[in-house]
Amino acid sequence: MNFKVLFITPPFTQLNTPYPATAYLKGFLNTKSIPSYQTDLGIEVILELFSKKGLTDLFNEVQQRGIELSENSQRIVNLKNSYINTIGLVIDFLQDNNPTLALLICEGNYLPEASRFAQTDDLEWAFGTMGTRDKAKHLATLYLEDVSDLIIEAIDPHFGFSRYAERLGRSASTFDEINNALNKEDSFIDQILIRILEEKINNIQPDLVALSAPFPGNLYSAFKCGQWIKRVHPAIKVALGGGYANTELRSLTDERVFNFLDFITLDDGEAPIYHLIEHLKGERNKEDLKRTFALDNGEVKYFNSSLELDYSQRDVGTPDYSDLLLNKYLSVIEVVNPMHRLWSDGRWNKLTLAHGCYWGKCTFCDISLDYIQRYEPITAAILCDRIEEIVKQTGQNGFHFVDEAAPPALLRDLSIEIIRRNLTIIWWTNIRFEKSFTADLAVLMRDAGCIAISGGLEVASDRLLILIDKGVTVTQVARVCDNLTQAGIMVHAYLMYGFPTQTAQETIDSLEIVRQLFMNGVVQSGFWHQFAMTAHSPVGLNPEKFMVQRTTNVVGTFANNDLEFIDPQGTDHESFSEGLRKSLFNYMHGLCFEYKLSQWFDFKVPKTTVAPNFIENALAYPEAKNLKPSSRILWMGNNPSIKYYIKKVKDQEVKMAKLIICNKKEDVLIHVREDWGNWLFEVLPKLSIKNAILCTYQEIEQNFESRHDGPFQSFIYSNTCRELKENGLLFL
Repeated sequence: MNFKVLFITPPFTQLNTPYPATAYLKGFLNTKSIPSYQTDLGIEVILELFSKKGLTDLFNEVQQRGIELSENSQRIVNLKNSYINTIGLVIDFLQDNNPTLALLICEGNYLPEASRFAQTDDLEWAFGTMGTRDKAKHLATLYLEDVSDLIIEAIDPHFGFSRYAERLGRSASTFDEINNALNKEDSFIDQILIRILEEKINNIQPDLVALSAPFPGNLYSAFKCGQWIKRVHPAIKVALGGGYANTELRSLTDERVFNFLDFITLDDGEAPIYHLIEHLKGERNKEDLKRTFALDNGEVKYFNSSLELDYSQRDVGTPDYSDLLLNKYLSVIEVVNPMHRLWSDGRWNKLTLAHGCYWGKCTFCDISLDYIQRYEPITAAILCDRIEEIVKQTGQNGFHFVDEAAPPALLRDLSIEIIRRNLTIIWWTNIRFEKSFTADLAVLMRDAGCIAISGGLEVASDRLLILIDKGVTVTQVARVCDNLTQAGIMVHAYLMYGFPTQTAQETIDSLEIVRQLFMNGVVQSGFWHQFAMTAHSPVGLNPEKFMVQRTTNVVGTFANNDLEFIDPQGTDHESFSEGLRKSLFNYMHGLCFEYKLSQWFDFKVPKTTVAPNFIENALAYPEAKNLKPSSRILWMGNNPSIKYYIKKVKDQEVKMAKLIICNKKEDVLIHVREDWGNWLFEVLPKLSIKNAILCTYQEIEQNFESRHDGPFQSFIYSNTCRELKENGLLFL
């Protein structure tokens, strides 16, 4: 009899694409020939709730409760027939099945409108030439959010499209509040969740249900699933894993948790889940589990005596997205931030390029944990094999590479492999803005399908960047952002304020840097985050080193990650939040660069000490050529043809050559002296990216100098080389 596993992502994560954890684990179990199934209960609950029947039931529930509603919620109830009659087509439109509905939505008379539509006055400005379809997606998203406002007020205060009962999971040092909530009568949303869960359990009849809770907003629903399974199907074992457990539950001691679950696993799930299956089949002792919490004689015990290593990234298999309702996800546009739009609009296949972070030093980050600390890349060939397999399975060629920081060398090799295989994919990822991201690498990535990059500028202060151990400077970040932008890749900057010892002066100076980055057009999107101290970061582990004081050292019995602290050296960071948000919103839309920074705040702030042309000067200096003998030289263009002619210079005849290079837009003509022309005609095909073995800088240098008088540098700094670089010659 086969042992069956059901992987569940509980409500809610994203509307537009599945969270990849269950697909990763299903792909791994495929390599072990263990049958497994998966479901994203988040999207399934949303689709049942936001349907004609779902909204009919919702409005009936509101009416039966008979509570006094706000003016806005009462308006929505008064318009219930309009909502019920339009919901089916709106959902269909957001699933990209009925694009012509966009015209009707944009006319303004189709959708019922409540308070969320008050922000539509500037839609034409915000969307510009983005088009009718995008505007309609935004309006349809506002329509759904209006209904969600009614749900929160009248039905369930915990509801949210990308989170559920998130507050209960945040900084929950004890299990008391979650336990109390779980033991209350099932909510309207709970009832929908359990109906769908019951159907899954009855159809699949799994031996093990593995719940993935990546965020606090999944936690309550994960426990609610476990609660129902243990009550109705006590023979089925229930395990919890995912990002929340990995960061928050490492010091768990509260035995009440295991009224709802049987096991909690930490970090990479492949080995723990496989060990757990072996244990449940009677093939492994409980003591030999891997990174697993369970009850033992009524007490919480951590089992980690397994001697087996974690599985190599090359051995975990290709993520398997089967079972998921890939054509049912909703492409929404919640806000006009360009990068946030990528997160919420469109179906993205999520894939990890390398385990962990190759830098692994940032002091605000949880670098002591395995998912960041243990760096292990895999080859570009394996990655492309997986990309091709996923595209074939899902029918989607959009990829979000979900690395902490994608390594530049791996992105180079992956881009080369993508182009060699003639793959057409669209992708985006997160990077460190380090100097390895040269202008040439940016062009290569663009040609391989990269459309956007996000990266941490963080505090935008060289002193604090050193304290963070980011390994970059503001000037360097500006140049990398410029390289990416010039290549046509959108740049999103993660921005941080409130890092230990940061002063009001440094916050204002950081804002000035951000203003100049947007004004000079090298960053197109950004978001400010207030620093949070976590238990597994260098700051949290050694707060005294960063001159801050933890306000409590008590370890909770449930979650332990976010830490409260006092910063005697710093300032009132919270007061800057609204001004930073408002200024950034305007900068992203090319507005208000002329405003004094003080105009964004309702309290006195210091004047900036940053020179008004700091970023302009940083971009003015040419990028230093850091070419090593092992650097690769690539020719991205087609093989040239050649013609010869004679050119008269001061009554002398000079033998010349004309290289003709056909690209997609036009024929490029490069005029060069005959000996260089013959050399280029011979060597450019050898430099072609299609070749299995790429030439190094040293090899081409030796080849050139064996054929010509003078050093290779005479070619490198020539107009001919400049023209070739403009048309596909890359130094990497």
